[in-house]
Amino acid sequence: GLVLGTYSSEKDEGAAQFTSAGDAFDRLVSGKLRELLSVCGPPLKKGKTRIFHGLHQDFPSVVVVGLGKKNAGVNDQENWNEGKENIRAAVAVGCRQIQDLEIPCVEVDPCGDAQAAAEGAVLGLYEYNELKQKKKPVVTPQLHGSAEGEAWQRGVIYAEGQNLARYLMEAPANYITPLKFAEHIEQKLRSFSNVKVHIRPESWITTQQMGAFLSVAKGSAEPPIFLEIHYLGGASANDSPLVFVGKGVTFDSGGISLKPSSGMDAMRADMGGAATVCSAIVTAAALNLPLNIIGLAPLCENMPSGKANKPGDVVRAKNGKTIQVDNTDAEGRLLLADALCYAHSFNARAIVNAATLTGAMDVALGSAATGVFTNSSWLWTHLYEASILTGDRVWRMPLFEHYTKQVTDCPLADLSNIGKYSRAGGACTAAAFLKEFVTASHWAHLDIAGVMANKDEVPYLRKGMAGRPTRTLVEFAARLSQDSHG
Repeated sequence: GLVLGTYSSEKDEGAAQFTSAGDAFDRLVSGKLRELLSVCGPPLKKGKTRIFHGLHQDFPSVVVVGLGKKNAGVNDQENWNEGKENIRAAVAVGCRQIQDLEIPCVEVDPCGDAQAAAEGAVLGLYEYNELKQKKKPVVTPQLHGSAEGEAWQRGVIYAEGQNLARYLMEAPANYITPLKFAEHIEQKLRSFSNVKVHIRPESWITTQQMGAFLSVAKGSAEPPIFLEIHYLGGASANDSPLVFVGKGVTFDSGGISLKPSSGMDAMRADMGGAATVCSAIVTAAALNLPLNIIGLAPLCENMPSGKANKPGDVVRAKNGKTIQVDNTDAEGRLLLADALCYAHSFNARAIVNAATLTGAMDVALGSAATGVFTNSSWLWTHLYEASILTGDRVWRMPLFEHYTKQVTDCPLADLSNIGKYSRAGGACTAAAFLKEFVTASHWAHLDIAGVMANKDEVPYLRKGMAGRPTRTLVEFAARLSQDSHG
């Protein structure tokens, strides 16, 4: 199969404007493609397709996809590069049509941006079907032509990174336990000589005095794991690393503050923070990015049992602060509190944590963007600029003292794990809570609860767990590796 792009002309009528690959193919078939397109209706709109059979012996099926306007660049209103997004969406829909025809291989027009085309193809074809007997046919996308091989390969690596996060998030919680999560990441990193993986057991967590993390884990029969990854891509092993921290609750029942049963199955993806940061490191290693990255993922289940945290219990975090657990379903911040304290022992250039932390984040932004709370404008700028390129957007949220007061005004302990006006600004009070465990001057907290799953909002992702914002984290790390700051 072959996927070719066409631009919409400024005026609605007029002949199709092919990409250079489209033009070349049209010449190969003596103008038949252009002729067929013009007789079978109005010009192709953005994201729409037409499919032709029997035009050329090498490509029995050719899908022509609409790319929208030719010079669409950065859209300031949308905060993304519209041209790249159009390519990702168009290529994804073209590749899926080839898959529906059960054709095992598809060549893809680079459409002027081979990286975006590869991302669209590899992300668009992915589906979690490990446990089904009936699977969709496997389609291998390849670059059509040879001019942009390196950019295409980079796009494939970026997309495979996000697909790894999607795999981990989508898999059932009885398949991805804390230990199995850690082992899966370790296996992915095994071939890299500059990566060390430590799978820390409960005894190690105890010696680290991570009382907040342990208090969540103790309700489950699954033992907790603290996953620690060292990727040494920098010029020197002593260069200050970027530290990624990810919330790794492999199943979140809510604990004693039990969640409603409707939709609880989706809480197998409550380790989305750990999945995205670990996948970003796997991707950084595959790209051989020239910087050091440390990944930290506290992994456990949050379950109700005779041993579980009870509302009103007080636990002690690694830095000595006491926390009143007023709601056992606000558990992610307890894991992260201890992991953030530990992150400070690495002399980090920056600490970035990701977590499916609050339903309030989904209420605030829906699935349009990841909410970012940060104490560093330098860090924010890098994340924001990375997200414009990837189309997996971020949006800055407030870290006001206003919210801090709501978590520090607590009857029994230094902090409460929920704000005292429980529903008001829930994502902001959660961020304020985390800030109490941060002394680093460059820290960002990404609340990814709203972008956890995809229904139909991102056209190049199928329905299911989204693995967002893995590509933005990778692009951010790539930018950081070129930046001489600090």
